[in-house]
Amino acid sequence: MTTAVSFQNVSRHFGAVRAVDDVTLDIAPGEFFAMLGPSGSGKTTCLRLIAGFEQPSSGHIEIFGTTAEGLPPYRRNVNTVFQDYALFPHMSILDNVAYGLMVKGVARAAREAKALDALDLVELKGFEGRRPSQLSGGQRQRVALARALVNEPKVLLLDEPLGALDLKLREQMQVELKTLQRNLGITFVFVTHDQGEALSMADRVAIFNNGKIVQVGAPQEIYERPRTRFVADFVGSSNVLPPDFAGKTGAPARWMSLRPEKITIAVGGTPAKAHSVAAKVTSVHYQGAVTRVNTDAGGQAIAVAAPSSFGLIAIGDEVTLSWPADALHAMEDEA
Repeated sequence: MTTAVSFQNVSRHFGAVRAVDDVTLDIAPGEFFAMLGPSGSGKTTCLRLIAGFEQPSSGHIEIFGTTAEGLPPYRRNVNTVFQDYALFPHMSILDNVAYGLMVKGVARAAREAKALDALDLVELKGFEGRRPSQLSGGQRQRVALARALVNEPKVLLLDEPLGALDLKLREQMQVELKTLQRNLGITFVFVTHDQGEALSMADRVAIFNNGKIVQVGAPQEIYERPRTRFVADFVGSSNVLPPDFAGKTGAPARWMSLRPEKITIAVGGTPAKAHSVAAKVTSVHYQGAVTRVNTDAGGQAIAVAAPSSFGLIAIGDEVTLSWPADALHAMEDEA
């Protein structure tokens, strides 16, 4: 079966810096695929390699079965939506969306008709006569989407397109982006450092670190079964328990991931022999639906996400922390 995007042992070096280091990856047609990682991890460079803005130092890239290395951006059936949108301020919204078609030599009537259809797709019908300065941030983001989609790409690349939006609008656009992708059936490759965006929208997520992919999987797999300490620390909030401490709780003496929401906290009490420890509360942070309680269990810091209806817990309280056996997930030794 043809893949939408295939990386085969791809590397990209900038002098001594290995921005992308021997990455092998297949993205399926129609998949919403997220690349997640800290700044400098290689995710944006991979996106630029797909777009043709960078060329690999070694390895092979295919886009729907066509060799990509050496192919200029304008000959690839991909389009990119950038974080800053890059709209022309002196042009109307209609002309902004139709710009790519104009460059391709499409006749005015045909390109304007297609641009109107694209604006309708992102629910901006009636805005075609305005200028970018007359739109909100979310509306400008939709114009950038329409401009990319009007060219009917097989792969749409999104480089942190929601980063400039406030929290509520960003959450709204996450839902709209996922719905749009599902309806269109286009392959979306989404780069972000925001784990919430990746987990909520993507069919699969690749976690990048130091130019390499350290884990690829469905959002639930990435969150519930992190392969390494880095993934556990980076994706969500996790208690990473060292082998000596894990062994004392009845678990195998391995590096373990324990998510804060899996822990039950009780004031006082006596720990059972397995999967529970005595601890002292070091700080309490009310966060609305949950309260984050930081504790010290004999020198091991353990964070708990307790329902805010739980009641009052104060700094200095002696507590018992417990969890089900399957809440612990064993990881590889490397960080």
